[in-house]
Amino acid sequence: MQDNKNALAKDIEIFVNEYGNDRSALLPILQSIQKKYSYISSFAQQEVARLLDIHPVEVFGVISFYSFLSSEPKGKYIIRLCKTIICDISGRAEVERAIVKATGTNFGETSKDKIFTLEYTNCLGMCDMGPAMMVNDKVYTKLTPEKVIEILTNLNR
Repeated sequence: MQDNKNALAKDIEIFVNEYGNDRSALLPILQSIQKKYSYISSFAQQEVARLLDIHPVEVFGVISFYSFLSSEPKGKYIIRLCKTIICDISGRAEVERAIVKATGTNFGETSKDKIFTLEYTNCLGMCDMGPAMMVNDKVYTKLTPEKVIEILTNLNR
């Protein structure tokens, strides 16, 4: 456990050296931690606050504000499904059922094996190609239940 903390502390120092040690560097540092570790632990929050000389509450405030940052562990694949009215009209409910069935996980949860986290998002900017979802950083559009099954089956687990 201590080795993990040491490695995380070293990574955070690298991110601080890369982005700077003032408040304006907070978001890119947190994004880098999120990308590498899939969440921002309490230890990481404390370390970032210490190195930027800010209060830990400020760090947590940024994490809790942005939906793409998390203080809780997430799955290997974070599936975000657009929940706008346009995607609703385009068949989001059927796509949602297919995702839940294929992953065995409900929206707002992470699978027990830590493979999938299912989340809703307000908009992916693909209203003309809905329903849309994002798996980690990749966007998929014009979804059907069949297309969802194909996408999820082809993920490198």
